[in-house]
Amino acid sequence: MTVLADQLKGGLEAPICLTWELTYACNLDCVHCLSSSGRRDPNELTTAEAKAVLDELAAMQVFYINIGGGEPMIRRDFFELIEYSIGLGIGVKFSTNGAFINAEKARQLAALDYLDIQISLDGTDAATNDHVRGTGSYDTAIAAMSHLRDAGFEDFKISVVVTRHNVDQLDEFKALADSFGATLRVTRLRPSGRGADSWHELHPTNAQQRQIYDWLLANGDNVLTGDSFFHLNALGEQPLPGLNLCGAGRVVCLIDPVGDVYACPFVIHDRFKAGSVREPRGFAGVWRESDLFVELREPQSAGACASCGSYDACQGGCMAAKFFTGLPLDGPDPECVGGEGEVELAKVQMSTVPRPSLDHSKPVRVAAPRVPVALTRR
Repeated sequence: MTVLADQLKGGLEAPICLTWELTYACNLDCVHCLSSSGRRDPNELTTAEAKAVLDELAAMQVFYINIGGGEPMIRRDFFELIEYSIGLGIGVKFSTNGAFINAEKARQLAALDYLDIQISLDGTDAATNDHVRGTGSYDTAIAAMSHLRDAGFEDFKISVVVTRHNVDQLDEFKALADSFGATLRVTRLRPSGRGADSWHELHPTNAQQRQIYDWLLANGDNVLTGDSFFHLNALGEQPLPGLNLCGAGRVVCLIDPVGDVYACPFVIHDRFKAGSVREPRGFAGVWRESDLFVELREPQSAGACASCGSYDACQGGCMAAKFFTGLPLDGPDPECVGGEGEVELAKVQMSTVPRPSLDHSKPVRVAAPRVPVALTRR
């Protein structure tokens, strides 16, 4: 594993985990949204531009892409693009809140090969889920899952962002997934996008980090995590399944709706923008030549974590979590299980904490003041 990890740190000819946010438009307003989505950006890639990117990815032998948003199914060319991708041999996994999956769409999706679906859900009851994702979103997600099951779509995923409010529901999430013939996928809350404002209220406590670790050790063989929880390996008893390092700019990157390329889906900020697919060099040139990605593939300093005996296990944690909480990139993860992150967070001045570069949130509607009207007879 050490040899493989060293190879991954040095970067690959093509990403093995490419996330593509198709649109910033979204019918929901989730408080932890990584991309601060809500309103469509007028400069989003056209259908022709998106297909040109897919042609390029096929030439690079990218074998699958993660599609998200916003809500990707809002795009009128959604099916056209995923069918084009699959036709090129690029598999598609897309994340959705389920609002646009009715019985007909579920059958259409079930008829496609090389397609996977993730339904986002952040609570096993409406109260827990809707607190984060908005009123009615729980019922919407459950309805979408029912349509997929009835259409014979096998093994879709239920994608959960673990927060301090739903960590006690992990067994219930697993049971819910099993009841639909689905697979549970749990991910870490990042302080990115609108999550930068909700992180302090939602992120699991230090005690809950141990709870998550123990639960994943017991259930991890049947639960997907990606590289979400490698910071917990510092607990030391047993490594968790999944990639044990930050893959940003090495094996992972993000294409946003307007074609800008970022190091990972959790760092949509100018500091981590590598270029644009609209440049003459295209995506391949950005991936292989950008100064940012070359820098990220260089050996990284352990920094403040150098004296910690657990550094090799946790690799210092998540770059995005550090950046958006105001910690240095060579400092401890803000959720460091040894407690160092909490110590360093207490020293951070909020005025110095970076803010996400983009915000497509829907404008807050303020009720117009009532003006008294006197009715008189003529």
